[in-house]
Amino acid sequence: MHKARTIFLTTMLMAGAAWPVSAFAQDASGSEEGLQDIVVTAERREQSLQDVPISATVLTADDLARKGVANVADLQQVAPSVAINTVNRSTFINIRGVGIAQSAPTSNPGIAFYIDGQLIPHEQFIGQSFYDIGSVEVLRGPQGTLTGQNSTGGAIYVRTPEPKFGEYGGLVDMTVGDYDKKRVLAAANLGLSETVAMRIAYVHDERDSYSKNIGSSGRQPGNLNLDSVRVNLALRSADERLKVNVRGEWFDYQTDNIAVKRRGDTVSTNPFVIQEDGESYLNQRGYRLSGEVRYDITDGIQARGLISWQDGYTRDATDGDRSNTALPVPVGTATTGANTAKFPGRVSVATTDFETLITEFNLLSTGDGPFNWVIGGFLMDETVPVSLLRDNRNTKAFLQSNSSIITEAKNKTESVFGQANWFVTDNLELLLGGRYSWDEQVYTRFAVPGTGFTLPFISAQKSSEFTGKAGINYHMGDTLIYASVSKGYKAGGVNLTPNTPNFQPETNLVYEAGFKTDVIPRVLRVNGSIFKSDYKDIQLASLVGGLPTTQNALSGDAWGFELEATAKMGGFDANFGMGYLDAKFGNDGCISDTNAPGTDVGCATNLRFVPKGRVLPFSPKWTINAGLQYELAVSDSVSITPRVQWSHSASQYATPFPSANTFVPKRDIFDARLTLGLGESYQIEAFVNNLTDKTYIASQIQNSSSADGGAIYGAPRTWGLRGVVKF
Repeated sequence: MHKARTIFLTTMLMAGAAWPVSAFAQDASGSEEGLQDIVVTAERREQSLQDVPISATVLTADDLARKGVANVADLQQVAPSVAINTVNRSTFINIRGVGIAQSAPTSNPGIAFYIDGQLIPHEQFIGQSFYDIGSVEVLRGPQGTLTGQNSTGGAIYVRTPEPKFGEYGGLVDMTVGDYDKKRVLAAANLGLSETVAMRIAYVHDERDSYSKNIGSSGRQPGNLNLDSVRVNLALRSADERLKVNVRGEWFDYQTDNIAVKRRGDTVSTNPFVIQEDGESYLNQRGYRLSGEVRYDITDGIQARGLISWQDGYTRDATDGDRSNTALPVPVGTATTGANTAKFPGRVSVATTDFETLITEFNLLSTGDGPFNWVIGGFLMDETVPVSLLRDNRNTKAFLQSNSSIITEAKNKTESVFGQANWFVTDNLELLLGGRYSWDEQVYTRFAVPGTGFTLPFISAQKSSEFTGKAGINYHMGDTLIYASVSKGYKAGGVNLTPNTPNFQPETNLVYEAGFKTDVIPRVLRVNGSIFKSDYKDIQLASLVGGLPTTQNALSGDAWGFELEATAKMGGFDANFGMGYLDAKFGNDGCISDTNAPGTDVGCATNLRFVPKGRVLPFSPKWTINAGLQYELAVSDSVSITPRVQWSHSASQYATPFPSANTFVPKRDIFDARLTLGLGESYQIEAFVNNLTDKTYIASQIQNSSSADGGAIYGAPRTWGLRGVVKF
């Protein structure tokens, strides 16, 4: 078939990022016959991912299981050039040094994250749905044409299994382990007819904390308890011209917040011992509803519409000084100035609600000819009320607020986009796409510390930008060579403190070239890319006067490369991934420093100097992963598969200011698992994660208005047993 079908498929599935390249990924790599194509199918078309000119890591359900990817943060151990840091309520994802380093009430991430076609626009609610996964795709580099804004660094697409018509089946997946780990996943497919099908999945996941709190709070930060249920109802007409998906999901995630080792701890040097007397918890609840319709207007044109409503609620409390020793501030004593240093204890309660409506419409071609196209429009309208109440006088329980922040942000995004692909010859392909976006944020402060302004105080920020992609691809046999230039954009916003300047949009322009090839068909596959990025007006969040502020005084320059290889011969399987990144600030500038407030020579008040050439936050120079396994067939129905894998991440910094408080050292993590397969229906697995019991800092949390910073340590050595029954 004509090669145009390849890029058509890419275009169609990426339209508005509602259908990623791996939307229908199917992997038969477990076959004894050798490596199989990762196939993407839509409208009765099948194409190999090897023909798609995007730097991407695609993981199927089997890949996730055998590599032990249990949550979003684990993706950095199997995908090059990815750094993921979980801090309190947020999960910060950075790809090639671009994404987000610290959050602010009005900022957005730079990595677009999708679940079943729905954009999840905020970093607080991307981890609760990571179960019953069909495929995950990590796209590196700006996705500013079809994915849109908030994708200056890339995009991650998560897709759950599609309901199957006319079939009944399901699975039960259970895991038990140390630290009282218990996880139960149950999923059922109800193929009610050839036109109606439903998939239902439920997960319960709980675990005790890796840390021990010897303080008097009665809480154990680091524990977790998640319950979530998801339903996907699929409908189609008898002729399959009309296809409808109605999806719903509910989740309830409850913890005693995250365990943070306070800096300068004089009570215990054990990284897994903390001392807190203040109440600490993090509860997140929410639901998502969406409807998606596809209709073949003609044999060559399809219409697609998507509507999504998301409501996510977070309520959390923290021990402000992360100790068991701070004294309360006596009644009648000021809680500002010198007394803050004398009585540092504080307890805060924060509440955030994200109410988001997303709609999208596409028209796209479905022909086999050399020219294919897609056009579309996107709208997001959301309201984000935030309440942060801080008790500066008490250290154990929140009694009353002495410092209140009550705000509401209204965010609106509109965009139109299009992309066309033309095969000039059977081998040479040209790509051109563009997107224009309009963003507006209206921010109302009902309560905020400070003087010199009248409340409520309303500010607005409008942003607009043209982004896009141009590329040239050459297909020859089992090899694809491609080159492109792409631009991504993240909207500006309003700062919390009245009369503080708004922050402006950031952009990222990337030049990239790459290849995909089956060096030895069905035995060895190698993909690689090299890139250079020009990162402008980077949005950096920090504290000024104890309150969050986002600035964009600096630019960044980066270059690097990625290489991924997969091999299979008989029962032997191997994978290797490597990313190199040289990401530095591209100019001198002055911004605030959360950890060491002050004023440097040549900078305005409360700003510190950042020199050109300093490393960008969350930009490890090397990220490497590798895995080996061998499936030993004991009989026709019994197999034993040992597997070992390794991931390496070089050192990185959490802010533009290198110090002991921002340094995340390099780490090497080894995992091992032994799987017993009993036919098609049963599987038992024993696993050990962090085999060498490496003690390492996973994230550095910075000071905030509600709590002091500290180190978050990665999991120690853990072990467990997993059993899967399919029916």
